[in-house]
Amino acid sequence: MQGKDTAGLIVLILGLAAVPWVIGNDYYLGVLIFAAFNCLTCIGLCLLMGYAGQISLGHGAFVAIGAYTSGILTTTLGWSPWAAMGAAVLLVTGVAAIVGIPTLRLKGHYLAMATLGFASIIHILAVATVDLTGGPSGLLDIPRLSIFGYPLDSDRRYFYFSWAVVVVGLYVAFNLINSRVGRGLRALHGSEDAAASLGVNITAYKIQVFIMSAVYASVSGSMYAYYVNYIDPGPFGVMHSVLLVTMVAVGGMYRIWGAFTGAVLLSLLPEMLSFATDYLQVIGIAYKPDYDILVYGTILLIIMLFLPEGVFDGLGRAVRAGKQMIRR
Repeated sequence: MQGKDTAGLIVLILGLAAVPWVIGNDYYLGVLIFAAFNCLTCIGLCLLMGYAGQISLGHGAFVAIGAYTSGILTTTLGWSPWAAMGAAVLLVTGVAAIVGIPTLRLKGHYLAMATLGFASIIHILAVATVDLTGGPSGLLDIPRLSIFGYPLDSDRRYFYFSWAVVVVGLYVAFNLINSRVGRGLRALHGSEDAAASLGVNITAYKIQVFIMSAVYASVSGSMYAYYVNYIDPGPFGVMHSVLLVTMVAVGGMYRIWGAFTGAVLLSLLPEMLSFATDYLQVIGIAYKPDYDILVYGTILLIIMLFLPEGVFDGLGRAVRAGKQMIRR
């Protein structure tokens, strides 16, 4: 892992340690917990899209499989939450391999449409298999996690746990991209033919990174289920997969920190819009929730036009420009 990444992780850990003491409101801690779930999924998606160059619009399906597997095994069969989470990872690994072997032979828009179809199938199954998933009514009474008998029964405790998992996910991702495998993924992204000529096993690398990104999503889904103690098909629709890709693109898909930044920003954006709505109403301007999609689209359009490498890269360029101005 490079020095800058190590320093970034240290700063992140120190900042996260202070957050619950600065923000005493459980509601805002809950918002940050959901942001952690999105960050974890987006880290894995960044490995697939940004480094391996493979487009996936189906990662919301892997989040759903992780959540439903954990929920079903704990509520119906009485499994331990940790054992159920492990089983969800194994199931997602198998499903990702089955899906990835044929679909990763496709390229570009065809690959995107294939993964989008997979996400749609999983959502339909979650709605239709009422006896297994509870259908539209969902699953109730999913237990919370506990660590060595210490229950994560408060937002503060779950905040520390969820973000600790994100930090571990970042650490694993940084070590991967700076390894021989990471160099192979970057070569694959640049040119599959050139990578193959250098001895990179293209098929194996594609499938492995696809499975790894799916495992990130599965863990995120399990953590989501144990936090809300209830799941239904609503949050796992096709649009959730699209939102995850948007988060990675907005932050910058070619850097892990970029995907992390995009996930945090778009996870907090609904709260920012809610705050803006209240402020505008005070000064006499009527803002309707229906306008949110217009705001999302405008933000995405501006970033794609003026910050094609993502917000994180834009911030880096701004910092470098500021340093040059100071030196002058």
